[in-house]
Amino acid sequence: MSSANPYSRLPRHAYWRTSVARAAKAGTVLPDLWRPKFALTREDPILTAGSCFAQHISRALVQAGFTWRQAERPPHGLNDATARDFGYGIFSFRTGNIYTTRMLTQLLGWALDPESQDQEIWAQDDVYLDPIRPQIEPGGFESVEELFMARKATLMAIRRGVQESSVFIFTLGLTEGWVNDNSGLCYSSCPGTMGGQFDASLHRFENLQYPDILADLEKIRDQLHQINPAMRMLLTVSPVPLAATAMGGNHVLTATTHSKSVLRAAAGHFQSLYPDVDYFPSYEIVTNPGLDRQMFEEDRRSVTADGVNYVMQHFLQGLGIEGASTPVTNAQDHRIQDAVAKATEAQDIICEEIALDRFNEDRD
Repeated sequence: MSSANPYSRLPRHAYWRTSVARAAKAGTVLPDLWRPKFALTREDPILTAGSCFAQHISRALVQAGFTWRQAERPPHGLNDATARDFGYGIFSFRTGNIYTTRMLTQLLGWALDPESQDQEIWAQDDVYLDPIRPQIEPGGFESVEELFMARKATLMAIRRGVQESSVFIFTLGLTEGWVNDNSGLCYSSCPGTMGGQFDASLHRFENLQYPDILADLEKIRDQLHQINPAMRMLLTVSPVPLAATAMGGNHVLTATTHSKSVLRAAAGHFQSLYPDVDYFPSYEIVTNPGLDRQMFEEDRRSVTADGVNYVMQHFLQGLGIEGASTPVTNAQDHRIQDAVAKATEAQDIICEEIALDRFNEDRD
């Protein structure tokens, strides 16, 4: 049989048997799964934003010794637990979960031009909620002025953080979202679920498609470069399934597959266009059944501490950090796994979307 064909001299990682199947059997990381497009060291200031899985990434980066930037710090004297209750230290900024590309473009646009920000507020029981991050202030803001002062601080932190950092890691979470049909304001959650009141004549459901995601990513890169021309982007896709879907007639399982497929395809194509944009396959590592690992907790949504540790082992291996290729089950350094396990056990991972499940009527 002739060997003169495109498959005759491919590296081992191009074949399932010698890459995925062999690593799954040995309990090791997949060789050459991620080969970074640009250098990234532990000294590079890194920002993280996005869905709830982004919290795992930021926590793991800290435990692995990387320079994770908390660009918006809590007031002096606030203990760690209370600070997290008020949205500090979860992401690089006090934004809450940023589930969609459309939400991120909105925030970056306001950071570039604070005068352009939407003025909508949600009044509730003599307090006020910010419709783009209704859960960051437990009990709500006491005045409208306080609400916008807090938002101003976040927008300033975003601008300052981008100016002073090297890499922006964004975890894409959802394609589904809600918009004010009159103003175009993108909400972090459907009005009436975590605050505000739903108005069917005003609040429009949207499900972003491939061209929408690509256009948003182009805009995000341009916005980041307006603040810091040297900023690099590292994209990931959250493996966490949808808690609920608003797509009429759709099952949440197929809606999840559709949403993640669109995000993954758009992120993959976008990173191929620019040398300063990369993609890290955390989604594939967690969700592919070929790896034969128990990646989810009993709720089938939350990623286990071992799963996050396994993801970060691939991250470290890609960067050439020594020891990352050892069997994960026998790894000597369990700091990442231990930190994530403690956070999960303490319910310290903030996932605003899961609040939708309280509207689920169990009909069993």
